[in-house]
Amino acid sequence: MYPEEAPREPERQPATQRREDLRAMPFPLGDWGDPAERLEELYRWAEEGALRTADWYLRDRVWKRRWARALRLGAALGTAAGAVMALTGPLRGAVVALLGAAICVGLDRVFGLTAGWMRDVATAQAVQRRLDALRFDWASESVREVLGPTEGTAAEAAERCLGVLRRFSDDVSELVRTETADWMVDFHAGSPQLRTQSLAGGWGHRAEGGAPVGRFPLLPGGRPNMPRQRPPEGPRAS
Repeated sequence: MYPEEAPREPERQPATQRREDLRAMPFPLGDWGDPAERLEELYRWAEEGALRTADWYLRDRVWKRRWARALRLGAALGTAAGAVMALTGPLRGAVVALLGAAICVGLDRVFGLTAGWMRDVATAQAVQRRLDALRFDWASESVREVLGPTEGTAAEAAERCLGVLRRFSDDVSELVRTETADWMVDFHAGSPQLRTQSLAGGWGHRAEGGAPVGRFPLLPGGRPNMPRQRPPEGPRAS
C-alpha cells in the first residue's frame, strides 16, 4: 500500500536562479486505481513543495544578510570614528560620523534587513524540521504496512497516509503564514489592526476537524460565548 523505498529528494534549484514569488504547486490529479502509486505521488508533491519553500527563504536571506552586515559595519565604523574625532579631532567630523552611524542603523531598521534575515533562517529551519518529521512518519506507516500485522482495511490505511500529508501541508502553510504576519507587523509597526490579526491567528487557521477556529469557541451543545454587556441604567431621580 505504501512505498517501500524512501522517495528521492527532489532536485533543488540553484541559489543563483532568478528569485520568484513563493507560490503553491499545482495539486497532482491522477487515478486512484493504484493507491500505492497515487500516495507516493502525493508524498513527492508535499516533499517538493516543502523543499521549495525552504529554498525560497534561504535564497531570500542572502541579500538581506549582505546589506544588514554592510549597514552594521558602517554603523560600527561611524561610531568608532565619531568617538575618536570627539576626543582628538574637530567636533564637526565627529558629528558627521555619528550621524552616518545613526543613518545606517535607521536604514537597517526601516527596511527590516536584520529582522528579515533572522525570520528567513528561522522559517527555513522550521520547515526542514517539519519535513524530517514527515519522513519519519511516512517511514513508520511503510513499516507498519510491510511488516504487519495490517491494522484495518486498505481504505483506512490510505486515509491515515492522507491524514499525515494533510497535517504536514497545513503545518507548512501555518509556518509561512506566521512569518508573513510577523513581516506585516514589522512593516506596519504602528498599525494595531495588523498586530491584532497576527496575534489572533485568524487567517486560514483550522482545527483538527477542519472547522475554523474563532476567538470564542463553541461548547458542545451550547450557544456562542458572547461578551457580557452592562444592563441599561434607569432614569436618574431629579
